[in-house]
Amino acid sequence: MAIIAKFIKRVLIVLILLFVAFHLMIAGLLAVWKTQPIDNSMFMLLHRLSGGSVTQTWVEYDHIAKSAKQAAIASEDAKFVTHDGFDMQGIEVAMKKNESTGTVSAGGSTITQQLAKNLFLTPHRSYVRKGEEAIITVMIENIWDKQRILTAYLNVAEFGDGIYGIEAAAQHYFGKPASKLSQSESALLISMLPNPKYYEQHQDAKRLRNKQRIIQKRMPSAALP
Repeated sequence: MAIIAKFIKRVLIVLILLFVAFHLMIAGLLAVWKTQPIDNSMFMLLHRLSGGSVTQTWVEYDHIAKSAKQAAIASEDAKFVTHDGFDMQGIEVAMKKNESTGTVSAGGSTITQQLAKNLFLTPHRSYVRKGEEAIITVMIENIWDKQRILTAYLNVAEFGDGIYGIEAAAQHYFGKPASKLSQSESALLISMLPNPKYYEQHQDAKRLRNKQRIIQKRMPSAALP
């Protein structure tokens, strides 16, 4: 029993050290990325490891069309500028939905939570991953301001097979820079985010176009950082 207890203790120590080391690494990257462009993320890395190529060009906040920033907030996180990384009402709704279905299908994620996942975690859904996502969300909110969070989110979000970031998406779908996107184009791109690889091939899907119209109507009321 003593040997087993000692083994368990050592395993726990190793796990704690790995946990601390992982978050120190994240803190270091967030400090660097506070001012430097982000040209990689966990999602991009996983795509490359699967044999795919990644297209991404970083653009700063002022080089992203106002309509794209409004569309992201209107669609993904209406309370973005006022919360500290979490929309408690959205989380409560998501938890009730998960309890009713018996699965982790809804997350109630804010833009900051989605960014935490895209940068450092995997697409796998579980409560353990959501817990880790929450820790990283707090770190992001404390190290970056809201403009940087929104800029990073729009630069690393996936808009198609290997297409990452609003600049690559604008060039791929419309042949123009992200700074020149119209309201309709911005709404369409943001509408693709839940399932970008599918919508890349189904641009006329009814559900996509309906969401585009809804987002476009909500955009004028979206508060920007």
